[in-house]
Amino acid sequence: MPVLAFLILFPFAVAFVLFFMKKDSPARTAVTIAGALTELSASIYFAADNLMHKDMTMGVYYLSETHTIDMVIAAVELCLMLLVCSQAVRFRKYYIILLSLFGTIPALWLDFAGLAETTASHIKVDHLTVIMALVVGIVGSLICIYAIGYIKDYHRHHKEFKDRSGYFLSMLFVFLGAMMGLISSDNLSWMYFFWEITSVCSFLLIGYSSTPEAVTNSFRALWMNLLGGCGFMAAILFSVLVMELTNISQLLMFSAIPSVALFPVAMLAFAALTKSAQMPFSRWLLGAMVAPTPTSALLHSATMVKAGVYLLLRLAPMMKGTNVGIMVTAIGGFTFFAASLLAITVSDGKKVLAYSTISNLGLITAAAGCGMQEAVWAGIMLLIFHAVTKSMMFMSVGAYENSTGTRDVEDMHGMIVRHPKLACVMIIGIFGMSVVPMGMCVAKWAALRAFIDSGYIYLTLFLCFGSATTLFYWTKWLGKIFSVSFGSTHYEDKVRVTEWSAIYPMAVTAILLCFVYPLISGYVVVPYINNAFSGAVSRLATDGASVLMSGSEKVAAIETEDFVIMGVMLICMCLLPLAMRYVNRVKERRVLSYMSGFNAGDDRGFYGSRGEEREQRLANWYMESIFGESKILRPCLVLTSLFLVAMMALCMTGGLFL
Repeated sequence: MPVLAFLILFPFAVAFVLFFMKKDSPARTAVTIAGALTELSASIYFAADNLMHKDMTMGVYYLSETHTIDMVIAAVELCLMLLVCSQAVRFRKYYIILLSLFGTIPALWLDFAGLAETTASHIKVDHLTVIMALVVGIVGSLICIYAIGYIKDYHRHHKEFKDRSGYFLSMLFVFLGAMMGLISSDNLSWMYFFWEITSVCSFLLIGYSSTPEAVTNSFRALWMNLLGGCGFMAAILFSVLVMELTNISQLLMFSAIPSVALFPVAMLAFAALTKSAQMPFSRWLLGAMVAPTPTSALLHSATMVKAGVYLLLRLAPMMKGTNVGIMVTAIGGFTFFAASLLAITVSDGKKVLAYSTISNLGLITAAAGCGMQEAVWAGIMLLIFHAVTKSMMFMSVGAYENSTGTRDVEDMHGMIVRHPKLACVMIIGIFGMSVVPMGMCVAKWAALRAFIDSGYIYLTLFLCFGSATTLFYWTKWLGKIFSVSFGSTHYEDKVRVTEWSAIYPMAVTAILLCFVYPLISGYVVVPYINNAFSGAVSRLATDGASVLMSGSEKVAAIETEDFVIMGVMLICMCLLPLAMRYVNRVKERRVLSYMSGFNAGDDRGFYGSRGEEREQRLANWYMESIFGESKILRPCLVLTSLFLVAMMALCMTGGLFL
């Protein structure tokens, strides 16, 4: 418990110190690095210590008497509400006030009336908590280190923005503390408290530049997440007043009237869909890319959106064979496919990554809603691999933008020669998201098997077609990196040391995960699944055929011959960037390219029909006229909105009256 308390409270203390430190001071850099490395080390120690705990199989519980802490939480919730309301008045977004009141007033009432008080433990640590602590502690801390150098270059390029880098760095650490509190909270009210902190932090960070676009996007993120917070609060009220329980563990083990539990599960699932940016709530995450890149990296990989899918994975045993499960799987599967289509049609690097994030979150969401052990295994593994790989990709794109002034994929032509180190990192990231044996493909493989076994045919179709479109846009990006014109030269490396200090460890981690994921599965993921499904599934599954799977059975889902093939592909993946660097250094006689005109003599340009010299350039086809944002985004949002409303109505009716 002391280590966990440190993981939660220490980032808030670091944030407080950073907020008041002078910009660009060596002391601030030292505090940021020391704070990030301390949090990272503490998360690793926390994981190692708990995995060796003899009682970890069933989870370890802490804190049953918390009246004083509850009062402190209530005071902070009131301050957050006042902050949100003041910003809503300032920018005349009055609807925000109503959403904030609907979420916070009931929470304050429960706290001060003593209705939420319980003798049950408020904190629970199990294998899923350990996994999330490692994701937040390692990935989040490295992003904080990366932000030191990035934010300096950001303000060097954007002198029109007020330099509030101390405030920016402090908010990153607040995110880490809030996520540590959220993933370890078993009490629903405590989880809601940290849930709302992440919503307010994202609002403040997205609006960092204070431009009209940033303000608009920050309020969109805020109202969507506050709407989800209202759903979360509705679940708490129902659980406390009707079911007389306060903890998510009690909810998952509720057996008196299983159908009654569907109402709070549906409301919690709704909150998770908003937080994880599933359609029709995906626009807030797309709008978040106006923020500095560390914000995007943190939101997309270690915080915010991961909070949503984390909650869904917790609820997975309750959703199998229910209307809630159908709602979640359909929304997740459709989002996976639709977002992957939309990613093909954009060339902004951060926007491609944003759509890719939404797409992969959709797959994790569908896996959780499926409610089968194999699917939850795939969802957890997807969460781990996605956090590492996507944070690395965001950091690489941010570093490239600061070095060149652009983040457009089309401007990354010949990057393997011009910026070889960044190119190699991006290649690892792209392979990690799309190529076997990197973890994303292995987890998708398991998800496909689970979807087939579950009988959800539409999920199988979404996964197959979505995976094909995913490979398409990653291949386009990879092609631009390797497309080298004759005479291309190496450019000066302008990436700061603090940025490389975060990017390199992330790249190494992405590769190591390819080798150690069977160990992660056997010692962490499978024990959690065996425990999570040992109770709730046997009572709530409609077919009554729940079968627990051992670690050996889970790993055996991928045959030995497949591991050999994956090993060969991994070696090829590591050799490809090195081979391309060697090929581009070999001096050979080269024949000038034919470019439908007279070659300008340098193989980089040609004379057009009017005699003017034009630059030769290869470009991708983005298919905007077929399924671009202007074509399918709005219909997708409308369709998912109607479906979500209908399914929520069905779930609430069934939960209340069956």
